[in-house]
Amino acid sequence: GAVIVLSIALMAALAWAIAPFNPLDQSAGPQLAPPGPVHLMGTDTLKRDVFSRIVYGSQTILGVSVLAAVISSVIGIALGLVSGYTGGILDRLMSLVMDAVYVFPGLILAIALAAMFGPGVLNITFSVAIIYIPTYFRLVRGQTLAVKQELYVEAARAIGAPGRTILWKYIFPNVIATTVVVFTLNVADAIMIEAALTYLGLGLPPSVVDWGMDLAMGKKFLPSGVWWLVTFPGLMISLLALGFTMLGEGLAEILNPRLLER
Repeated sequence: GAVIVLSIALMAALAWAIAPFNPLDQSAGPQLAPPGPVHLMGTDTLKRDVFSRIVYGSQTILGVSVLAAVISSVIGIALGLVSGYTGGILDRLMSLVMDAVYVFPGLILAIALAAMFGPGVLNITFSVAIIYIPTYFRLVRGQTLAVKQELYVEAARAIGAPGRTILWKYIFPNVIATTVVVFTLNVADAIMIEAALTYLGLGLPPSVVDWGMDLAMGKKFLPSGVWWLVTFPGLMISLLALGFTMLGEGLAEILNPRLLER
C-alpha cells in the first residue's frame, strides 16, 4: 500500500518532468489516437494526451482527498475531545448533531453539499470533508470517555491542571494513534467520492485536470471501441484507492498486533 501511494505521490510531485505534453494542449496529436509509442495511453476527442492528463490528474485527486481527510480529522478530533471530556448537555447536543450527519449515506450527502456549494476545488474539498467529521468525532469521543477515567487523568485534575492541559498532554496522545488508520481509510473513500462527484458533473470545472472528469468524458466513446479513455482513469482511481486501503490495513495490524494472531 505504501509503495502504491508513494509512487503516485511522486508522480504528482514530478508531473512537470514526467508528462510529455501539456494536459490542456489540444494539438498534442491526432484525435482519438490509440495507445502507441508517442502517446502511451492514446489521445482523447480534443486531441489531448491521455497519459499527460493521468499524470497531472494525480495532483488534483490527491490534493482534494488528502486535504478533505485532514480538515475532517482536525475538526472531528477537536470536537470529540471537547465533547467526551466536557460531558453533560454539550456532549448530548454535539452527539445528536453528529449522529444526524452520520446516518446519511456519504455519497448522497456529498452530492447534496456539492450541488449547494457549486463546482470548485475548495468547494468539493469541503463537501467531502464534512461527511467524515462524525467518524472522527464518534471514535475520539468514545476513547476520551474511557481515558478520562484513568488514574493519571484524575491525578492531573487533582493537582489543579486546567482542562486544556489535561486534554492536550494526557488524553490526546492516547487517542491519536487509532485515528491514523481511520485517516488512511478515509482518504481511500474520499478518492472514490471525489471521482464520483466529478463524474456526475458536480465536482470540478472543466479547466481542472481530473481522473473522474476524464472518465465521464470517455464513457460516450466506449461503444465505439475507444476503450482507453475510460480504462486508464478508472484503473488509476481504483489503484490509488486500493493503495490507501492496504496502507490503512497494514497500519491497523502494526498498531494492533492482536489482529495478526487472527
